[in-house]
Amino acid sequence: MNLISNLLTWKRNSIIILIILLALIILNFYGLYTSRFYFLKPDNYIFPLLSSAHFLYLYVIWFKITEGELPDPKMRNLEYALYAIMIVYFFKIYDSALVLSSTSEYQEHIMPTTFVPIGTITLVLYCLLPLLTLMSFWHRKQHIGQYNFENYNDNLNIWQ
Repeated sequence: MNLISNLLTWKRNSIIILIILLALIILNFYGLYTSRFYFLKPDNYIFPLLSSAHFLYLYVIWFKITEGELPDPKMRNLEYALYAIMIVYFFKIYDSALVLSSTSEYQEHIMPTTFVPIGTITLVLYCLLPLLTLMSFWHRKQHIGQYNFENYNDNLNIWQ
């Protein structure tokens, strides 16, 4: 784990997650079967809306580590929300794998040349997102601290 944490520091991890989220938001509007972007489908806006919580969590992690602050209940709630959002990420992995594996069902139809490359990139990015998110939870635990609010007020000295 030390090799992974030395290679994938909290800054690198946050930047990679940021890039992956931005790429997946763009790819979320892309239709693999038609090779077109669909901005008027309401289903395409679910992932960008949920990823806004992930962006907020990345900002909070960055701020807390650089300022040396302790974890707070709002940060804990945001992390717990990300645990729930990760269920959507796993669904998107399943959905992307299902769409990518459907290429054999449509042999009679003309598939766009971008179907397999874009589908593979999307699937890989969706698979990396939960792994890197779990790594950011580990970085939070290492650099910011655990969520221990029972004696939080006893250890807080605002005059130091």
